[in-house]
Amino acid sequence: MGKFLTEFKEFAMKGNVIDMAVGVIVGGAFGKIVTSLVNDVIMPLVGIATGGVNFKDHKILLKAAETAADGTVINPEVVLTWGVFVQSIVDFLIIAFCIFMAIRWMNKLKNATKKAEEAAPEPAPAPEPTKEEQLLTEIRDLLKAHEGGKK
Repeated sequence: MGKFLTEFKEFAMKGNVIDMAVGVIVGGAFGKIVTSLVNDVIMPLVGIATGGVNFKDHKILLKAAETAADGTVINPEVVLTWGVFVQSIVDFLIIAFCIFMAIRWMNKLKNATKKAEEAAPEPAPAPEPTKEEQLLTEIRDLLKAHEGGKK
């Protein structure tokens, strides 16, 4: 049991799993925002443009409901709710467009950063050491080699 828990902990703490969990949570919240945008803003405007039509109410009746003499439903109606399907397509298109715009913005930001890095001047090369500096470097190296030989 201890090995299982250790393996699970290693799996759960990998960066990819945590990144995926964050993505799922943010995606869920983003989906709710887009669904609200579609349901509460866009579809009412579409309804006005189409003469007050509410797509969620559109359906095709395949089989009428069977009711008893007292009015209770024995078998509910069978319908194709194509209006809900249209609503889902509009949701998808808006989500896809929002994701496209976000990725497009991130790519522009990435390209701008890349161009700025490319445009940055390269650091000037170090100046050549003078003859005095070269001589001092040789003396230092000889002293180090001589001290290393004494030990």
